[in-house]
Amino acid sequence: MSTPAASTLASNRATHSLSGPKKVALAAVLCIFAATWIHPLWPLEQTLHSSLTVIGLLALWWVDRRWQLDNGAFIAICGFIAIHCVAARWLYSNVPYDAWLQSLLGWSPDAAFGWQRNHFDRLIHFLYGVCFTPALLQLARQSWPALRIGQAFTLAVMAVMCSSLVYEWLEWGIALALSPEAAEAYNGQQGDMWDAHADMLLATLGSLLLWPLVRRSAGR
Repeated sequence: MSTPAASTLASNRATHSLSGPKKVALAAVLCIFAATWIHPLWPLEQTLHSSLTVIGLLALWWVDRRWQLDNGAFIAICGFIAIHCVAARWLYSNVPYDAWLQSLLGWSPDAAFGWQRNHFDRLIHFLYGVCFTPALLQLARQSWPALRIGQAFTLAVMAVMCSSLVYEWLEWGIALALSPEAAEAYNGQQGDMWDAHADMLLATLGSLLLWPLVRRSAGR
């Protein structure tokens, strides 16, 4: 027999619809996703990366329908997925960000920092921690209301760390099934034997850097 509280929760889930800002963010992501598939440069590898985009959007819709994320957390994830779409088109390692910045600002980060590799994949992993932590924090507090803000934030950071590890395992497993050339193009390791470690570290740092904002927001 269902309780009144359970019935109310089920009713809220059934009637919940996306807010205006969420609809705009989702529509923007879908437009960017479609645009990145115009004359794809590496169709097979982009398909592999884009499968995560589709899974991510479906998961976001399901989570928001069940727990109703706030606009900021939802839009942050949409922003991450949009940037991931751009990365997927150029397989991370080939995103011409240096040429773009030279054209727009007359500044070359590769020349300024002496970079020898394409670092767009590093940005993506860092943004994963930044963009997903607010939603994970919110879900932790909704699931366990008795948690203090520090405890909920710790769980959010741990979720980022664990999911980053699982992703690296998944990426490794997919690469094993591909030819050496396709595996290198998909993985984007660029000869760095510590690539997976650096990616997981940057995701963790991106998550941890939000703590001052989280603490300030909780104190208001």
